[in-house]
This record gives sequence, C-alpha cells and structure tokens, in this order.
Amino acid sequence: SSGIKQSTGSSGINAEYGGMGWAMAELVSMRLLPLWVGARGTEFSWKYLQLSFEANISLAHHVIMAMLIWMWTRNNLEKSVLPLIVSLLLLCSSKQTLLELVGTMFHFSSFGLLGISFGLTAFIGLLSTYLYINLCLQDNAWSKYN
Repeated sequence: SSGIKQSTGSSGINAEYGGMGWAMAELVSMRLLPLWVGARGTEFSWKYLQLSFEANISLAHHVIMAMLIWMWTRNNLEKSVLPLIVSLLLLCSSKQTLLELVGTMFHFSSFGLLGISFGLTAFIGLLSTYLYINLCLQDNAWSKYN
C-alpha cells in the first residue's frame, strides 16, 4: 500500500492526471473519429482545422477544471478565495452553454465562437494558475526547490 502511495505522487499531480483523463476521453469520443474519417479525404476543409483547435482548447479547459476542483477540495484554503474558485468552477461548467447562447444571440461565426472560447479559457486558466501558485507558496510546497 505504501509503495502505491509513493508512486502516485502528490494530490495536485493526481488532479492533473484526472483532467488529462477527462480530456483524453472527450478527445477520443468526440473529436478523433470525425477528424480521422473526414481529414483523410483529398479536399481541405476548414472544419477539420477548427476541430483540432477545439480539441486543444478542450484539453486546456479540462486540466483547468481539474486544478480548480483540486483547489476547492483543499482544507487549508483561505475562506476569502473560496467564492472565486466556486465562481470559476461554475463558469467552467456552464462555458459551453454560454458559448451557444452568445452564438445564438449575436450570430457569431464558428471561428468567432472559437476565439471567444479560447479567450474565456485563457482568462480562467491564467486566474486559476495564479490562485494555484499562491496556494503552493502558502503551503511552502516549492521551498524544496529554493
């Protein structure tokens, strides 16, 4: 039992593995098959390029969501940061619905919605990474590297 615990690493790394697992499952089930079947043809289509960009944004989204869930489950988290983490989690959970709503209301093109999705994911990612680094510094998790 102790050998397994030593080989699995820290809980933060395990949360990132969970995010990568979610992203891999979505990639295989929703994007790999259409890309493989459609992109093998001789004609070029922008939708396959868009599909690959969506897959990369989705990968980042799932890793960010796993990081936020890991931070939310921490017992030493400052109470003042908790509402921000919960708000970011709710935003992550409803991102696709919000994108469809914005696309319907303002008639954005598919690449316009892709840009909005990228911007929203980048914003949530940068803010989440900032919170994660502050949590690690608070725990002195990086003191062994100094």
